[in-house]
Amino acid sequence: MSDGHEDLAQGFAAFPARQSGPVRGRSWWARTWMAAVEDGWPAGASLKKGRAVARSGRLGPLTVGPGHIAAQVYEDADEPYTVALALPEPDDERWDALWERVADRPAETAALLAGEVPPYLLEAAEDARLGLLPGYGELDADCGCDAPDHPCAHAVALAWQFSWLLGEDPRLLLLVRGRGGATALEELRSVLFLRPLTEDGPGDDVTEQGENGTEPGDVPVPEGTPPAEAYARPRVPLPALPPLPELPEESDAPVTGIEADPLERLVADAAARAAALLAYVLGTAAEPPPPLDLWQDTVRIAATHPDPRVPARLRDACGRPDALDRAVEAWRWGGVEGLKVLEETWQPDAPAVARARTSLSTGWEDENLPAPVVSGNHWTLAARGLQLRYGRDARWYPYRARSGTWWPAGPPAHDPALALAELLGD
Repeated sequence: MSDGHEDLAQGFAAFPARQSGPVRGRSWWARTWMAAVEDGWPAGASLKKGRAVARSGRLGPLTVGPGHIAAQVYEDADEPYTVALALPEPDDERWDALWERVADRPAETAALLAGEVPPYLLEAAEDARLGLLPGYGELDADCGCDAPDHPCAHAVALAWQFSWLLGEDPRLLLLVRGRGGATALEELRSVLFLRPLTEDGPGDDVTEQGENGTEPGDVPVPEGTPPAEAYARPRVPLPALPPLPELPEESDAPVTGIEADPLERLVADAAARAAALLAYVLGTAAEPPPPLDLWQDTVRIAATHPDPRVPARLRDACGRPDALDRAVEAWRWGGVEGLKVLEETWQPDAPAVARARTSLSTGWEDENLPAPVVSGNHWTLAARGLQLRYGRDARWYPYRARSGTWWPAGPPAHDPALALAELLGD
């Protein structure tokens, strides 16, 4: 079985401040998580203060990964510091035991494969001695505020905000315990696949000879025979396979009359889109693949096909030959979102701008970088020939000046300092 760490940590946008409304999540998993947290932590003033901090908007974007939940705290006039929660990760044997118990319940198995997390999973986890929810003293908190309370109000606020995330996607609870959505489904499918191979099938002790010397299948099954009895009858051997047809004569002309290379590309494109749709249906992808317009699909084909003839043909036919090469580079670094960042200019909200300034100022204290010129979602260091662009997916895309034009120059990052490091490391 996998160790679960193939699933990378996930980032989530910060929750905005809100003055009213319930703090406790409305979903079953959100309420159950906070009930376990409050039972495991000592009652005190920090639990009440934590509710207020959770609604204050002082916590930055959340990071959820195997064994941890973390965020930065932005206090007035202070540098941000980190608050984190840690949970132990169960071993592989307990995960195997959990999937065995889930496989005994077809309805719950189908729900998990469809991307849902049924409440029965909690009962199955307890039977497997794998605690999904934090037990007493199991949820460890660490915060840079140095408050005497343990846990401090920031740690409690982080637990509250994680419960809000669980209300949207309960699979994050599996990720915190060490199994992301893709790995969990892979392990469950492995159990379902191996079961028929390890269990004795019906009728294994039935001889191949029927009653009164008849061959298997000679005696018809009477109408009204129970299914279990009918399937217990000996299996009828399949007839011999017919001989293979002779190979066709070699010919340079395609059998279909259509050149083969466009067909291969169309088949590959259809298979890739079918795989993306299937990943969404099975719950391993958060969203279905978005529909593409003509230009986006042209860029995608040019970026994903290694044959140099493909971009050349598309460049001649797309009507935007001068823009295609830069668009292909953007797609290769960031897909459709990378292309949108190349072509769209917009104004991020004030909290996003403030977090970016803080990240750049604290992450590059020793670099002596000039202050960037900010225009919309473009942050430019003209003296260095560098630029960062903020996308609507809350990621920063690095750009580099080339012949007087800004070109995509690296993979995006949620932290602008990391995206800038990609440029400065070249």
